[in-house]
Amino acid sequence: MQTVLQQTAREPLFKRYGLIFGFIVLLGIILAPTPAGLPIAGQRMIGILIFSVIVWMSDSISYPVSAAVIMSLMAILLGISPDIANPKVLMGTSKALGIALGGFSNTAFALVAAALFLAAAMSQTGLDKRIALFILSKIGAKTNRVLIGVIIVGFVLSFFVPSTTARVSCMVPIVMGIILAFGVDIKSRFAAVMMIATAQADSLWNVGIKTAAAQNMIAVGFIKSQLGVDITWIEWFVAAAPFSAIMSVVLYYVLMKLMPPEKDEIEGGKAAVQRLLSEMGPMTFNEKKLLGISLTLLFLWATEKVLHNFDTSTTTIVAIALMFLPRVGVMDWKQASPRINWGTIILFGVGISLGSALLSTKAAPWLAKIIVSAFGLQSMPALVILAVLAAFLIIIHLGFASATALASAMIPIVISVLQSVTTPGINIIGMTMILQYVVSFGFILPVNAPQNMIAYGTETFEVRDFIRTGIPLTIIAFVLILLLGATYWKWLDLV
Repeated sequence: MQTVLQQTAREPLFKRYGLIFGFIVLLGIILAPTPAGLPIAGQRMIGILIFSVIVWMSDSISYPVSAAVIMSLMAILLGISPDIANPKVLMGTSKALGIALGGFSNTAFALVAAALFLAAAMSQTGLDKRIALFILSKIGAKTNRVLIGVIIVGFVLSFFVPSTTARVSCMVPIVMGIILAFGVDIKSRFAAVMMIATAQADSLWNVGIKTAAAQNMIAVGFIKSQLGVDITWIEWFVAAAPFSAIMSVVLYYVLMKLMPPEKDEIEGGKAAVQRLLSEMGPMTFNEKKLLGISLTLLFLWATEKVLHNFDTSTTTIVAIALMFLPRVGVMDWKQASPRINWGTIILFGVGISLGSALLSTKAAPWLAKIIVSAFGLQSMPALVILAVLAAFLIIIHLGFASATALASAMIPIVISVLQSVTTPGINIIGMTMILQYVVSFGFILPVNAPQNMIAYGTETFEVRDFIRTGIPLTIIAFVLILLLGATYWKWLDLV
């Protein structure tokens, strides 16, 4: 009992009382007079949005629990609100619950759920580990080459493991094994650089590859439902991959400049990696089957609307079905289920519902008008609008521990903001996609992303090390967004 009390006392005040504070703010918004032009349901959705942001930023309850609370609030508060289509009658809890559950019928939700099963198959067979070790075995023992190898592994795994947390969870024990095999102190700069690179490289390639992260699916889902355009895998890759490639080079130089490893070369390093790879033995039949399925899936993603009309979600679900079939598959349900982060799936579904409800209750357009007016964006050039909104997203991300939650809350508002401006020729779809890239900028604090926390849990680096390298990385990424916005993305007609 005393231990529990001591632990509670050590918690930050915002974390301890975040849930209570969220409810107080929500109640205040509900009881406040309804602003002109905003339906009562929209006012209550704004209250739920702010409640969600407070709970997510304070981390007062877990994300899956917050998803259940948000869903309950939507069902009750929207249920006792006047219907948007017919304000003379109440919406009713049945219809409101349907809105709260709407995200679970979204194709983007199906893709994220399927992607987590694909990540589970990689982990179950050990194919992700084999790919990582194979790449590292070809790099050499010089410390700068090992760093390059870690970044390349982050890039390659992003194609095959559509979950950042799963990719980093695979890489961390491998990198730790290398560090220990090299006989290097885990508190050394070498260890710190390798572990920071493991997290940051995966975050960078969340931008470059559509299927690499759940938050991308949030944006793609809202773009499809609100703007009527489905962005293909290859369209996303052509637009975003140059940014991730350039930033991967930047990551290398930032880490080597700010935290240069103590030695230029680790003796016996290459042999250590070869030993770890040989311990895995020859490639198993299940690994070969999974590699075949993954390469086929990657081909189908890349050729969508070029060679066929099968969308990304459908091809991924078919691949998952194959993975479970007897003789054809690589795992069964009992093997897969413990490896699935069901909390992420629940949060993702409710996140889509939250964003959709903000749009359908006219809350997002109303908030967009306030933002446009406050920042003077009404007729600003597209590049200025991009700069302001990107800076806003970077700053607000400092309080979020999940890019999925950030995308759920902000992308519907971003779309409404872009629809509210009168700048001639602005590409709303392209600008939304670029601003979604910024949602993945969790480079500054370990708590800004689950992959950062996994790496931080190894105790190979301090928070100040992550901040010291993360701030310049974020500043350069922001400048690159504007540079590409003025050149490459403008040529692609995205800005």
